[in-house]
Amino acid sequence: MNNADLIVSGGTLVTMDAKSRVIENGAIAIRDGFIAAIGDRADIESRHRARRTIDASGALVLPGLINGHAHAAMSLFRGFADDHSLDDWLQKYIFPAEAQNVTEDFVEWGTRLSMVEMIRGGITTYADMYYFEDAVARVTKEAGMRGILGETIVDFPAPDHRTPAEAFEYTQKFIDKWRNDSLITPAVAPHSIYTLSEANLQAAGALARRNGVPILIHIAEAPFETAQSRSRHGLSPVAYLSRIGFLGPDVVAAHCIWVDSADIAALGRFDVGSVHSPSSNMKLAAGVMPVVEMLAAGNRVGLATDGAASNNSQDIFDEMDLAAKLQKIARMDPRVLPAKQALEMATIGGARALHLENRIGSLEDGKRADLILVDTNGPHATPMYNVYSQLVYALKGSDVKTVVIDGKLVMEDRRMLTLNEEEILEKAHAYQRRVSDLHSVPVMTGPSRFL
Repeated sequence: MNNADLIVSGGTLVTMDAKSRVIENGAIAIRDGFIAAIGDRADIESRHRARRTIDASGALVLPGLINGHAHAAMSLFRGFADDHSLDDWLQKYIFPAEAQNVTEDFVEWGTRLSMVEMIRGGITTYADMYYFEDAVARVTKEAGMRGILGETIVDFPAPDHRTPAEAFEYTQKFIDKWRNDSLITPAVAPHSIYTLSEANLQAAGALARRNGVPILIHIAEAPFETAQSRSRHGLSPVAYLSRIGFLGPDVVAAHCIWVDSADIAALGRFDVGSVHSPSSNMKLAAGVMPVVEMLAAGNRVGLATDGAASNNSQDIFDEMDLAAKLQKIARMDPRVLPAKQALEMATIGGARALHLENRIGSLEDGKRADLILVDTNGPHATPMYNVYSQLVYALKGSDVKTVVIDGKLVMEDRRMLTLNEEEILEKAHAYQRRVSDLHSVPVMTGPSRFL
């Protein structure tokens, strides 16, 4: 008998591996944070014994979902400034609100709020861009989440630095502190081409490459960005970043909406990971990412929620559903981006976009043990003819009942195990009152006992 720390037994395993195996009545043995074995339940149980076994009967067991682009702390700005274009939303509302509200404490509690929401929805890995990213890392580690976390760099004064030079210094210390952590991957996050000079974009890329860490950036998100790039540089945002030597296989690019065939080819040639945020892009009327063309070109394409301030949810199940439907209506073709492909974008495709496909994204021997159990007993999940269609078009984040990250239980039967949800909600409401008072936004009393 082989020893294991945990066995997840029963249920239907949706592996998302290269063979797209779906194993009914399967089991997974987990040891030291890794998947030690996966296969038929009787076989796994005959060869392994564990200190703990979870009965997954009646559930779908699949890789933890991957949120490829987020601003976790911005959950405290959820609903603060809705129904504006991206440039107005940023310049007139978000940047000023951040200048007045964002502190290290704000970031800690906003990130905790997002951790609860993401874990409850089956997200086990996320990529983040924000300020005070060391605080984001501490909270992410506390929650037991896996994070690729980038300190945001902009040319103007930010909540945690007055100058880009201060931001670079902070980021180097952040990288040094977290570079060898099992859950946290530090990154450099130059915000965009419209908030950074060419010199600082290049400096951010150089900082990341000296340290061998990822680069997170917004690229070609809205028409104003593309128009500005063509006016200033005579090039599209992708072509401009290519010209200045910024693009590479360490870059994760959020949005990539306003890209043509030459841009798509360039993103593929430089092996850039691109991340689609359908809800945020639709709500801000930013545009529709050409996902179908990018996947057809072989590009790395993942899925994301973006921040709760522009979405306003952080549920990847919603994003899978919308991603598939948005591509279909944009092309008036119901055959494009089928359910299985949408699920891939939230699992193994998302891992590819983050350049982590050798570690996460599918249920396979030797990969990190990040997995979720999804209940299929609700009326909205009955009957089930096709497992991929059910996951993308019928099931919801609220159907996730158990979450394992790096071999450790972080939620079991909808009960949070690593975070104090009651305390987090109380603190979030306290910040709501503070933000409302400062910006003369009415406080919605509703049924909450915290207000």
